[in-house]
Amino acid sequence: MHFFYRVFFKHLLSIFLFFTPLVAFSLDNFNDLEVIGKPEHGGINFQPAVTELARDILWLDNFLLIIITLISLFIIVLLAIVILKFNKKTNPEPSNFTHHSTLEITWTLVPTAILVVIGAFSLPMLFKQLNIPEYDLTIKATGNQWYWSYEYPDQEISFDSFMLTKEELSQHGYSDDEYLLATDNPVIVPVDSVVRMQVTGADVLHAWKIPAFGVHMDAVPGRLNETWYKVDKEGIYFGQCSELCGLNHAYMPIVVKAVSKEKYQKWIEKAAIEFSSAPDIKRINLAKK
Repeated sequence: MHFFYRVFFKHLLSIFLFFTPLVAFSLDNFNDLEVIGKPEHGGINFQPAVTELARDILWLDNFLLIIITLISLFIIVLLAIVILKFNKKTNPEPSNFTHHSTLEITWTLVPTAILVVIGAFSLPMLFKQLNIPEYDLTIKATGNQWYWSYEYPDQEISFDSFMLTKEELSQHGYSDDEYLLATDNPVIVPVDSVVRMQVTGADVLHAWKIPAFGVHMDAVPGRLNETWYKVDKEGIYFGQCSELCGLNHAYMPIVVKAVSKEKYQKWIEKAAIEFSSAPDIKRINLAKK
């Protein structure tokens, strides 16, 4: 009879452990979130900026576009003048001077001034990305060939994140066009909270990148790089490894789901059970004489 109970409870426990992840999955999948940071077919613009860093990058890109456009128009005008005014027909006897001090000083100082102006705006943005403010959460991402491992050190949570196959997309709440973008275990972060992101590599160079966040940080083995972001809007954001890392470089996507602080706290409580990285403390029976 004792043996029967042991077998019964063993199978009952197996069934419970089998269905528990399914229940947890249905609670923590956040299917109601809007997909915001996602590549678009034929898209040529940036993804929607949902962090301060991304908005800075978008502003700088537009600012540089204005400068480049003015320079290009100026060069086109100069070329047109040269073609129309100094061709053989209109100018059969060209001048033979070799120096023009004013012109030489101008074409040295003007480009220098343009670079100074660009640096005056771009360098503060670069320093902002590297100077981490007071943060609410720390997440460590480790690049592996070819998947990402994540750790929430303060909560003692860790898990691996693998790309989903086409057959698994619908089971996890993704659409067919999100193949090569979706993962089984997304990163969950709270909105309006500063996240300190630590990035490293376990084998070769990788890079953790979420375009909508304006975040791109190399994952270097033996080195711990840091950056930060603060997501303003709830939603699903996709990214990919952006450093050539071997055969399956194209198959290690990144998914971040930004949720409310209340939902995040509930997820943390469940994830602490499912993804706990704390060592199991087992009872040790000491030998007695």
